[in-house]
Amino acid sequence: METKKTVLSVAAAGTVAGVAGLVLLASPAGAGEAPPALPAIGADELVESVLSAEVPALSGTVAMENDLGLPIPGLPGTAGEGDIRVFTDGQGKHRVQMAGNGNETTVIDDGSTVWIWNSTERSVTKVPHDAAKGEHADKPLESRLADPATAAREIVNAMRAHSSVVVDGTARVAERPVYQLVLSPKPTERTLLREVRVSVDSETRVPLQLEVLANGQADPALKVGFTEFADGTQDAGLFRFTPPAGAEVTEEKPDQAPRGRTPEDVFGELDFATYGEGWDIVATGTLPEGALTMPTPRGEGRDLVVEGQNPLELLGSLGKQVSGEFGTGYVIETKVGTALVTEDGKVAVGFVPEQVVIEAAEQLK
Repeated sequence: METKKTVLSVAAAGTVAGVAGLVLLASPAGAGEAPPALPAIGADELVESVLSAEVPALSGTVAMENDLGLPIPGLPGTAGEGDIRVFTDGQGKHRVQMAGNGNETTVIDDGSTVWIWNSTERSVTKVPHDAAKGEHADKPLESRLADPATAAREIVNAMRAHSSVVVDGTARVAERPVYQLVLSPKPTERTLLREVRVSVDSETRVPLQLEVLANGQADPALKVGFTEFADGTQDAGLFRFTPPAGAEVTEEKPDQAPRGRTPEDVFGELDFATYGEGWDIVATGTLPEGALTMPTPRGEGRDLVVEGQNPLELLGSLGKQVSGEFGTGYVIETKVGTALVTEDGKVAVGFVPEQVVIEAAEQLK
């Protein structure tokens, strides 16, 4: 269940990257550039090598393009506003620096606590690990986003039983030779996605690139990956953090989203469960009481949000009204996924057709 929840947070239904593995994807080999000659390898062998490889200490620059059109919890927005810098010490400590619009957000996992620093607000969010859940399950979502390789491996592991898996040649990502691993849904899967393409470093077996492609679309709905990548020992100081003088520090529980009032923040407050499995998987949950009626202040860069409008009014303007055993709600459809939000706060979202999210919502009590 924890693996499925991780996959959903980052991009649900086979999308990936543990979200942090989803935080890894770069451009394919340039036009006219010959693909590298690498030893032949079978799909099963490549998958096993990815799952068993030790993630080394590394650093890199990541670029992201998000054209999903759905407020997937934990998934960063459209790229292009600034670079994402990623560091890991190979021993469970991570650092991610995200710049955009004159602001920088830094996420540091020092091994026991995740620190989130917002330079504009001069605010610090402290998220302790929950030691009671075990070595891997204890890390909050913010830490998973800082650990790209592990997330990508979780995706491959969770989806391979429901997919046709092939090795589709070689390419170069961040100037490194890679194998291209492609997962496609089996005919019995109900999904709007066509395939997930993961570029695997031929030497370290670290996933360096991930593309999520939808049916009927030539361009990726999600593309994340390294434009620069280097493995090697990192400065230990990168993984230490002391709140600056005068900064406001707030402590939250693992996987508790910050209390915001934009549509994305409302989704972020959900404690998700899952319905279905494989490519059909849907994230379901119930919003906190009053979340759909609170007034919404206008946020910078959020043209669809009108000052004073509550989320329920916004849903009515963006989606179509539907009714069923779940009650009455609104369905918002995009080329890659569907979200259903009911008037009493039930939510179902996935990379699936409308009927699948309705079935999931009907299971909520």
